[in-house]
Amino acid sequence: MKALCCLCLLAVPSLGPAQEAQVAAIAAFTEGPAVDEHGNVYFTETTFARILKWSPSGALTVFRENSNGANGLLIDAQQRLIACEAGKQHPPRVTRTDLRTGKIEVLADNYRGQRFSAPNDVTIDGKGRIYFTDLPGGTVYRIDPDRKLTRLLERPAIERPNGISISPDDKTLYLVEANPAEGGARMIRAYDLLEDGSVRNMRVFHNFYPGRSADGLCIDTEGNLYAAAGLHRRRGTSETLDTKPGIHVFRPSGQLWKFYPIPEDTITNCAFGGPDRKTLYVTAGKTLFRIANDIAGTPR
Repeated sequence: MKALCCLCLLAVPSLGPAQEAQVAAIAAFTEGPAVDEHGNVYFTETTFARILKWSPSGALTVFRENSNGANGLLIDAQQRLIACEAGKQHPPRVTRTDLRTGKIEVLADNYRGQRFSAPNDVTIDGKGRIYFTDLPGGTVYRIDPDRKLTRLLERPAIERPNGISISPDDKTLYLVEANPAEGGARMIRAYDLLEDGSVRNMRVFHNFYPGRSADGLCIDTEGNLYAAAGLHRRRGTSETLDTKPGIHVFRPSGQLWKFYPIPEDTITNCAFGGPDRKTLYVTAGKTLFRIANDIAGTPR
């Protein structure tokens, strides 16, 4: 792997009071963090279509050049890297990479002969079933361990699905709607997740409108949901600055419980890592941040 640079962890001032976000690495436009069992953080750099790897020692390397527009990432129980690829060198697809050998296998690149638009974000349940969003396609899919592909949700029931996560007990699926158009859905939807992997009983978990919605999600072992949301500056859409820029932490009831401010646009995603999974990694703009958290996270 090609070394980029070795960066020290720099404290970001005036974020207090207790847990401060720290800069772990600087790239171009960062997205989709995922952390392996050794504490290495894999995240996407979308400007130059690469997957980067940051080690606990502070080394930043290129894990994969020509990432095919990879965005959301996940590391499964077998320590394989799942990637949502929007499509640059290859058609849009979802892949799985062996972290030891680098071998890439395609899990899905079409639904009944119809190509995906741009797979965006991904999560997994306790049975190893993978759930991913196709944001411009307005769809959500599930990949079973036997590779069976099921379309779970589609327009008009949803609009622009982005981040996705599943509660630790496998009973709730959370889905971000990120439609910047006037009157568009900007919310987190919650669904009952059934034993067979289907969903029902949609309700609005949190509504961000008229501000910017969430992008990525992660979840801790107590079922609290962490949402990367908000803007420091408007970006030419109908989104306002009503949503504070940072990580919004919601209780399973939907109550806002904590807020971690992030000083940089655009806040995109989050994941848990560290020896006890109590380190929250956040991608925003050109930066990978880390925050000490009181509760251990899940790898979902």
